[in-house]
Amino acid sequence: MNRSEPVSVLDGERKEKIKDIVCDILEIEPAEVTETSMFKEDHDADSLRAIEILAALERTFDIVIDQAELSRMENLQGVYAVVDEALEA
Repeated sequence: MNRSEPVSVLDGERKEKIKDIVCDILEIEPAEVTETSMFKEDHDADSLRAIEILAALERTFDIVIDQAELSRMENLQGVYAVVDEALEA
């Protein structure tokens, strides 16, 4: 079976946990955030909150995320992608 798409290691439970972490740190309700809503523009997140999210994800999933990845972590889709890659590494 030839797959051009990489297989994600993120399941629904992990995505839910990531969303919970993001909502907790940004102090917003889960219903307020979508996979594409922008943390900074739509939810008033600053760079300190972004670093808090990164640190919480590292602790929760026992992974290491380079701070250079913060620029990709601007919405849930970006966070899912970064965590997925870190889990596969």
